Amino acid sequence: MLTRRDLMVGAAAFTGSAAASFLSAGRKVEAREVIAEPIAHGVKSIVFDLAERPTALPCFGGKTLPLWTFQAGTPVPIVRVKLGERLDTLFKNDLPRAEEVATIHWHGLRIQNTQDGVPYMTQKPIPPGREGHYSFVPPDTGSFFFHTHCNSTEHFGRGLIGLLIVEGDEIVPPDGEVVLMMKDWRIGPDGTFLPFSTDEGAAKGGTPGTVRSVNGETSPVITVPSSANIRIRFYNLDPMRISEIGFEDAQAAIIATDGNGLPPMTFESWRLGTAMRVDMLLRTAPPGGSVKLYDYYSKEPFVLAEFKSEGPPKRNDTFDPTPLKVMPFAKFDEANAQIVPFEFSATPTGQAVAAIGAGPGIEIGPLCLAKRTFWAINKQAWPGHDHRDLGPPLAVLKSGQSYIFELDNTTPRSHPIHIHGHTFEVLNSSKRKLPRFRCDTVLLIPNERIQVGLVAGLPGKWMFHCHILEHQEAGMMGYIEVV
Repeated sequence: MLTRRDLMVGAAAFTGSAAASFLSAGRKVEAREVIAEPIAHGVKSIVFDLAERPTALPCFGGKTLPLWTFQAGTPVPIVRVKLGERLDTLFKNDLPRAEEVATIHWHGLRIQNTQDGVPYMTQKPIPPGREGHYSFVPPDTGSFFFHTHCNSTEHFGRGLIGLLIVEGDEIVPPDGEVVLMMKDWRIGPDGTFLPFSTDEGAAKGGTPGTVRSVNGETSPVITVPSSANIRIRFYNLDPMRISEIGFEDAQAAIIATDGNGLPPMTFESWRLGTAMRVDMLLRTAPPGGSVKLYDYYSKEPFVLAEFKSEGPPKRNDTFDPTPLKVMPFAKFDEANAQIVPFEFSATPTGQAVAAIGAGPGIEIGPLCLAKRTFWAINKQAWPGHDHRDLGPPLAVLKSGQSYIFELDNTTPRSHPIHIHGHTFEVLNSSKRKLPRFRCDTVLLIPNERIQVGLVAGLPGKWMFHCHILEHQEAGMMGYIEVV
């Protein structure tokens, strides 16, 4: 008899087939919708010092590498604010190169355009030795993160990432919470960083890491209460990896996608491109037992984390997940929405490099964007130097109006497409049966067309790009202007 593990291994082995294109999630559980309201006021202040800090993570095998981090003492900070609080952030750029400018982008947050953190587009970048400042009230609860938006491949590669959790969405508190951040590292046999980007990787699916990790460890074992409902916030923050995560022999439900609550769905597996998140509610094993979380999107299932149960059982009831509160998003008017087409394609240069293969040792370049353009949106490749030359917008939208973005992937590669300052409602796919859910990053599999609904939000210029960082830096990026 085939197990789900056997099925997922088979699917991953045929990445160009229909078998690999499905998203596996069960029925929605009907529940009454509860709107989230502010639970706190005041200001949460935080200070970051972006700097190089030699760090020995457990997954490095005893080696110390020059990570770039936001704070001393923690490789990846987790910032928690309550819905209604103002987040006030002061940061200093102490990165070790004279030209290494920085800004902070708050991924997934629908905040004012001036606070979005895109160099030259929404603000002047902060040079080394100088300070920057952000101040805003996060409008939504959920699992978000923050990162710089220049030289992103190296910054992610060196670990310059932080997590942001906006609390206030739980109707019934779980028995515990676990935050998991998945990220690979490119480390060579000598224990030093390999080039973070290559021409061959940029023209294909991205340059893969050599060491897998979750929270800086290889397959960590996490102690949890027995027979308990545990909320798991799972982040895929690798620069290029696509994963299909699932539990083996456990009761679980999806309760949020990219931080957005939805009616709980019985959970078998969920496909995540880079920058995508999923919140799950897991019923842990009885005392002494354990549950493993796998990535099935590989040649062999990979254990991402193991949840080992200890102590007396917390619950003996039937697993009946409570939904999260939801945000009062502007209602999407599907019947009157204007269709806006976007084609995601390879350029002739990108096709040639992918066909020939440039070899793993050739770097693309150290600054904001590659000099080569391998990818395009609507035949328009982002300028190949930095964010200074904006070019025309991909579309001009009117604030408050509804649109259907028709996202057409004409390439043999997957692309997680991210929009700044907004969320999508996934409507349909040409290749998969997808549930309806809300996200800020939607995964396009090869040769797939997806329609997503969107209500144009706050005015400004909003980035729109593939979040495989080498694709972003090699042309698959543009912006939407909301007026």
